Amino acid sequence: MQNDDLPTEVLIAVQRVFENHSSPAAGASSNAIDALNSLFPNESSLAYTEAVQARLLERQREIQKEIDLLREQLKRNQDSDRMQLIQEMISELLGQMSRIREKATESEAVVRSITKDIQVLDLAKKNLILSMTTLKRLQMLVNALAQLEDLLSERKYREISQTLAAVKQLASTFTSYMSVPRVLQTWKQIQELQIKLRSVIDKDFDTFYLQDSSKGTKPAVIADACLVVDVLGEDFRSLLVERYVALELKEYRRIFRTSDEAGQLDNISRRFSWFRRLLQTHELEQGRVFPSEWKVGWHLLAKFTEITRDDITTLLSTAGKSLTVKTLLDNLQIAAEFESSMAKKWATPYQDMLSATVQSNSRPPKPLTHAFDPHMSVFVDAQDRALSDMLAPHRKNKGLKSTPRHSLETLDAEDGDENSSSPIVVLPSSTELFYFYAQSLEQCAKLSRGSPLFELCNVHKKWLRIYAEDVLRASLKQRLPPIAAPRKSIDSARFDIAELKQASMVINTADYCQTTASELEDKIRSNIDEEFKEKVSLQEERDLFVSAISAAIVVQLRELESACEPAFSSMSRSVWSNLNHVSGPSAYTAELVRTAEQIVEALKPTVEQKKYLRNFLDKACSLIIAKFTNSLVKSRPLKEIGAEQLLIDLQTVKAYLSKMPGDSLITPSYTRSLSKSTTRLESLLKVIVTPVDPPEGFILNYTLLIGDASFSNFQKILDLKGTPKGEQNHLLDSFVTITSTKDELQGTSFLSSLDMDPPSVTQLGGTLTSPAIVSATESIFSGLVSPPISGPPTGSTEVSRNDQRREVFSDFKRFVSFGLRRDSSQIPP
Repeated sequence: MQNDDLPTEVLIAVQRVFENHSSPAAGASSNAIDALNSLFPNESSLAYTEAVQARLLERQREIQKEIDLLREQLKRNQDSDRMQLIQEMISELLGQMSRIREKATESEAVVRSITKDIQVLDLAKKNLILSMTTLKRLQMLVNALAQLEDLLSERKYREISQTLAAVKQLASTFTSYMSVPRVLQTWKQIQELQIKLRSVIDKDFDTFYLQDSSKGTKPAVIADACLVVDVLGEDFRSLLVERYVALELKEYRRIFRTSDEAGQLDNISRRFSWFRRLLQTHELEQGRVFPSEWKVGWHLLAKFTEITRDDITTLLSTAGKSLTVKTLLDNLQIAAEFESSMAKKWATPYQDMLSATVQSNSRPPKPLTHAFDPHMSVFVDAQDRALSDMLAPHRKNKGLKSTPRHSLETLDAEDGDENSSSPIVVLPSSTELFYFYAQSLEQCAKLSRGSPLFELCNVHKKWLRIYAEDVLRASLKQRLPPIAAPRKSIDSARFDIAELKQASMVINTADYCQTTASELEDKIRSNIDEEFKEKVSLQEERDLFVSAISAAIVVQLRELESACEPAFSSMSRSVWSNLNHVSGPSAYTAELVRTAEQIVEALKPTVEQKKYLRNFLDKACSLIIAKFTNSLVKSRPLKEIGAEQLLIDLQTVKAYLSKMPGDSLITPSYTRSLSKSTTRLESLLKVIVTPVDPPEGFILNYTLLIGDASFSNFQKILDLKGTPKGEQNHLLDSFVTITSTKDELQGTSFLSSLDMDPPSVTQLGGTLTSPAIVSATESIFSGLVSPPISGPPTGSTEVSRNDQRREVFSDFKRFVSFGLRRDSSQIPP
């Protein structure tokens, strides 16, 4: 049963009833509709309405009885006497709880009184045990002190080390008892004994260091004394080691003073030879008594490094401008080899050995090679000059020389000559440049991985930028906009094959450079110190090489445009309105196909990376379609027969363009772009082929093929068709009348961006000077933008929105590079 089956008043009444009473069939449902549906599941159940009503009344009476009983029971429970009884019982319960709490407190006090004596006895026992232990330790400490004094008089250092360690351990337990006079006295005795012990050991070590024959100290005694020194503390051990190191290097300071000949830069190898002899003597004689944990050899090395580093710093600063690269690198190499030999000797990094000789909170000492870092600019400047000399011949040749343009007839003969020798894929200067980079990087990384390596990286970046700009881009011919020349025949088409191959060479070289620059960046980061890693980046330099590739592709497109220009000039000069019949493809299409094919086939083997060749082919296809469209517009009026002839010509050009890349280079995006551009031109020509009589059929064909209701676009069709002005007005009126009833038509189409006054050929070629980026989804009609002109397009009587016409087919440099961003996004770096 649904809501529409009963009147609204009945539903409201039923809802009110079921708010107060539960339905036996619905299981206490609050929804009246559900309850009714349960009581009357079908139409036949309506015959039992009286029985259902009787059951409901019976249920109502039962519920009422229950309510009455509950009310009576509630009245009895609310009797005042009963409530008073309950309150009295609660009060009695609270009183019992209070009495229990009082008894618990009394019991606790009794237990405390009973155990009080026991607690006092426990505390007394604890204090007694602590006192006995302390007295026993004090006795042990006093006895150990007495024993230590006896051992000191006999200089039994091995036993002294054990006893002194025990004394210091026992004394540490009496720190909290310094207020006791006896403990304080004992503590003072310990300090005085340690001072005396230091003095005795100090004298023995001095005797041992000076090798006094009359008062010679046996090495075994000194070895045992070292155990005592370890117990006395780190500061005393450091003092003894420093004194030993100072005595050992005293002679070194005297011999290799910076003011003497032996201390000059040309004698730096003698310093390291002297220290190796000293280290050998130390290990065979005095050094054998020192524990290995003392690292006395490392301390000798650290002090020698400090003295030598300061001397080298002074000598390099004194040398000033007279310091040569050879002197700097030779001495740095000697110092680096010494550090490497020491690290190999102890199987520990050189810097770690130096850091182990100072406190943990002190600054780690610098190695020997650090003294050369401030002067490594001499090496970096030398690399800068070497790179300048290396690239000077190539930079001098950046001036362009005019070369004669080769005719199409001589192309095959030249290719035959060039194929006889193995072609050069990249410019040799690029491989020489990166070979030099690898050598200088390896040499610098062996000597220093800090600031000098980072400065060398900056020099590398500088010359990468210069190579990209002054060598690669400068090697491309930058042709000025050509001056309008007299008309020439198709057979006079010429293009510069050398320029095409030079552009291919630039593409290959720039790709090699940007790939190798990425590897160079990784190599530098793997060798440089951590603080400079994030600062190393060659991304800007790689972008310059990508820009050089774009410029080279533009040069190739410029040559293609120049070679195809005679064919398109012949097309634009054709008088299509005088044709009486269609006679197959026009002559200019064969010349156009032959020219484009020769250029493309000449380029294919010269470009190493096929991704750049695909980039060129995408742009070349769009270039030819754009030139075809411009020539079509210039050659108006077309008439029906002329448009039909152009359809045949377009199919011929399309057939060649579809197979121009070849099976190995064609891509789905290329096919889609070609199909999109040619389909629009075919639609345009098919509309022109359609007769204007009857007007309704002509206009209907326009709406089907073009798909817009634009007044100005329809007028462009009439202008291209060559319809007389008198007929245009009638057709325009009919067009407005018919399209006003077709709401599904769009306001614009591809014809909205068609320029009816395209630029001349010389202007078009002159604007092709640099690459630009436009969206890959833009069609050929919006890929070329024309400069603003005064007045509306030819035949137009309608002013566009914002009083500005969408400008197309003028900025040719945007067109030729419209696919660059798309291709670059598909090409891995």
